[in-house]
Amino acid sequence: MNMAQPKLTKLELQIMEIFWNRGACAIREVQEAFPERGRPAYTTIQTTVYRLERKKALRLTKRIGKANILEAAISRGEAQRGLIDELVALFGGQAKPVMAHLIESGQLTLEDVEEARKDLRRLARKDDAT
Repeated sequence: MNMAQPKLTKLELQIMEIFWNRGACAIREVQEAFPERGRPAYTTIQTTVYRLERKKALRLTKRIGKANILEAAISRGEAQRGLIDELVALFGGQAKPVMAHLIESGQLTLEDVEEARKDLRRLARKDDAT
């Protein structure tokens, strides 16, 4: 996708997760989806939801009375790719330090590497065909 992905904060990602899991919902539903302990205030959720709408991560689908019903305008995968691109950019565009950490911490398995190798081969073939 050519469009730049919006940068999302931790709270914004938590809110997006609710929309990705539940689909379209009202701000009150989003707030109530948070665990009661440590639940952000309604106004905090409202402000963050409208910020996500301005970032084009959410879109208004309809109004029911005074309640705005919104839905995710970007997929979980699009948000993840944006975060990963941002992370790699912090390392000067070098993926090796990130991969080295994932390997050392046990978060990157041999199966993951094999799958990545297959993806790279598939992409290389696609590039050769164009």
